[in-house]
Amino acid sequence: MTGKQGFGAQLTTQEILNQYYSIPESVQLTNIVFMGMGEPLDNLDNVLKTLEILTADYALGWSPKRITVSTIGLIPGMKRFLGNSNCHLAVSMHSPFEEERLKLMPVQKAYSILKVLEELKNYDFSKQRRVSFEYIMFNGLNDTPLHAREMAKLLKGIDCRVNLIRYHAIPGIDLKTSDEKRMTAFRDYLTNNGVMTTIRKSRGEDIFAACGMLSSSKHA
Repeated sequence: MTGKQGFGAQLTTQEILNQYYSIPESVQLTNIVFMGMGEPLDNLDNVLKTLEILTADYALGWSPKRITVSTIGLIPGMKRFLGNSNCHLAVSMHSPFEEERLKLMPVQKAYSILKVLEELKNYDFSKQRRVSFEYIMFNGLNDTPLHAREMAKLLKGIDCRVNLIRYHAIPGIDLKTSDEKRMTAFRDYLTNNGVMTTIRKSRGEDIFAACGMLSSSKHA
């Protein structure tokens, strides 16, 4: 649902920070993620300014280790981000096979996952900064042993982790999430082959705020 919204506008630094300040429980937050609606690296000037305010000792003083910025794999923005921030990076993957990923993510045509991975091999993620790969699990589509084997092969040599995410049903889309057995088998294969993998706990589905469900509506 989120991806069908289309482009509206870029958030300013103040608007991004207001999302933090407007949360009643902001003093209780332990982590911040730049993901949900839109591509953070398409708005990198404002994202970097926000990160500076969040992490600076003279401002909010957050540790970069508690902040993650996501991307679909925009290589120029990724290089600039990694050159200017110590915050974590999360890359949307969703398939290790190029043709299949292209069907799921049109950005694959401009920035293939193979090129993204080659670029990431130039950076050290073994210390403070971490890179993770987000992988939405679709039943019978990208959750097979073949996919797991190819993932392990592609990620070899990159100090990373994989987050497996349940697909949340969207009206009019004929896709289903993988069952628990398949997700567990996928996780265990990757973990046993040197890629730390977790199944992300789903939150917010009851209020249509889980991964991929955020959207807005217009009323006359």
